[in-house]
Amino acid sequence: TLLSIEPDLYDVTVIGKEHYPNYNRIMLSPVLSGEKIFDEIILHDEQWCRDRGIHLVMGDAVIAIDRKKQVVQTASGKTFFYDRLLLATGSNPLILPIQGIDHPEVMTFRDVSDVMRLRACAEGSPRVAVIGGGLLGLEAAYGLSRQGASVSVIHNMPFLMNRQLDETAGNLLKKELEKRGMAIYTNYLTQEICSDDEGRISGLRFKNAEPMDFDAVVLAVGIVPNITLAKQAGLLCDRGILVNDTLQTFDPKVYAVGECVQHRKRLFGLVQPLYQQAFVCATHLAEKGVSRYQYQESATSLKVSGVQMLSAGEVNPVEPSETIYYIDEKKSIYKKLVIQNNVIIAVCLLGDVDDGRWYYELLEAKTNIQAIRSSLIFGRAYSVAA
Repeated sequence: TLLSIEPDLYDVTVIGKEHYPNYNRIMLSPVLSGEKIFDEIILHDEQWCRDRGIHLVMGDAVIAIDRKKQVVQTASGKTFFYDRLLLATGSNPLILPIQGIDHPEVMTFRDVSDVMRLRACAEGSPRVAVIGGGLLGLEAAYGLSRQGASVSVIHNMPFLMNRQLDETAGNLLKKELEKRGMAIYTNYLTQEICSDDEGRISGLRFKNAEPMDFDAVVLAVGIVPNITLAKQAGLLCDRGILVNDTLQTFDPKVYAVGECVQHRKRLFGLVQPLYQQAFVCATHLAEKGVSRYQYQESATSLKVSGVQMLSAGEVNPVEPSETIYYIDEKKSIYKKLVIQNNVIIAVCLLGDVDDGRWYYELLEAKTNIQAIRSSLIFGRAYSVAA
């Protein structure tokens, strides 16, 4: 975006610790499952960078920032001067405080190297425990299952994907995944990752259930902003790197975008807000800043293990509201609309998301739905306002 606005204003250097060019992390799941190969998910390859005069440095993490001298240093000892610095360090897997979590064989699901390790693990049909029943955990479980592993999902909450779904949708999803050969254990509180006499992972112990035997463990319970480098550089951080509405840090020469930032007390983990941040940041770096970043509620459209779903707004509201819902358990279809003062404030769809965009448009525009209330749950085609 920056180069499309002002192609000659900066000499751009991109530095990353991974040994690969920019790729689509969202598509790591089909790479794990074998539905795609890695080359298919590369967004900007080395030739793309060369064509635009970008100096791409791969496999060499930045380990220090000297803000007074405006220099960054990499692990290999290289130094780079900057007029402006952009931090896009993303996030790290959240590590649970349970006994045995530091075992070297415990795997995570975050980058290409993790995918390679997980695929190697799946050989020989091992018994794998995936700790975490959110999107990340279910994607890991699906991919491992497709590679031949015997997979059990261990979730500490009453139903799957409790941040995006309600209990009914979460339980329907559980049934669908069990049909696909996965074992799902909800409300299981993991206490310890156990090892055998030879030091290999042997299973899990729980606070509220009998132990289970496993050959491998994958931890996928969430993410935390990667702020280590920013803190070392003396930038103001809370849970994430603190940025203002133009994505500048406490140091006006240093910007930050993505999962590593904290903007107006909010952290980020979805793609759409990150693209919006990048656009605002690029316009300001191009010295044509006319916009400021403002968080906008977005719909989460997902496909988990072949099951389509969409979630927007607070699907489990605390404030007084009304609910319209439709359920077909045989087809595993569930639709839920949360309404307040004749306005949709939340949408939860599972199995049939064809009207998801329309529902979200009504939500975003705060449209009064009173006139189509009786037909609303059946979708746009059956509503008078279609």
